[in-house]
Amino acid sequence: MKQSLFTILTNEPLTKDVFRMVLAGDTSAITASGQFVNIQLDGFFLRRPISVCDYDETTLTLVYKVVGQGTEKMSGMQSGEKLDILTGLGNGYNLEKAGDKPALLGGGVGVPPLYNLCKKLIAKGAKPTVILGFNKQDEIFYEEEFKALGAETIVTTVDGSYGVKGFVTDALKDVEYTFFYTCGPEPMLRAIGKAAKTSGQYSFEERMGCGFGACMGCSCKTLTGNKRICKEGPVMESEEIIW
Repeated sequence: MKQSLFTILTNEPLTKDVFRMVLAGDTSAITASGQFVNIQLDGFFLRRPISVCDYDETTLTLVYKVVGQGTEKMSGMQSGEKLDILTGLGNGYNLEKAGDKPALLGGGVGVPPLYNLCKKLIAKGAKPTVILGFNKQDEIFYEEEFKALGAETIVTTVDGSYGVKGFVTDALKDVEYTFFYTCGPEPMLRAIGKAAKTSGQYSFEERMGCGFGACMGCSCKTLTGNKRICKEGPVMESEEIIW
């Protein structure tokens, strides 16, 4: 974990309530796809945990949804403003388990951490299938970005307004895959656990108090006891979760 000041380069809307923020700063503490950062905002006591969408040696990309006062404040920030950010939090996805044809399933704001994962898997020679789940067409984001990486990309919408009608599991049943990676709301993770034909890794979305394991406010049940999503997670093995 490292605390650094980052400078906002761009902050743009992708949909009416989803934004992409690109920042410049020290990303050396980020070592794996699926990790997250914790952002200090003036006027707010708790930091805001946001998953890492993408990163390189000097820049950090965050895709976030406006769901409260903190993220609403973020959405109004401009280029040149600075943010105090803790980086390198949590664990990440294990690329060695992917096999040749991994399936990546993201639901809503669970989509962003799969982007850097997809990029790394393709660099290793894998051919991932990406399934992105949304409620309706005007909520869709990052479809073209995944396609630009060269990944087969399928979009599902609950109301059938775009792509496959239904949930990510409706598209998964027609895909051949060697392992799955997913991030999204807990009901989606549960459904994938029941439908999946292989092992996989879940990345949990959870409200966090501290973000680095001190408060025990974001734990989940596993076969070896309660684990903290911010510290032992957010990525967990499918076999270890007790639903």
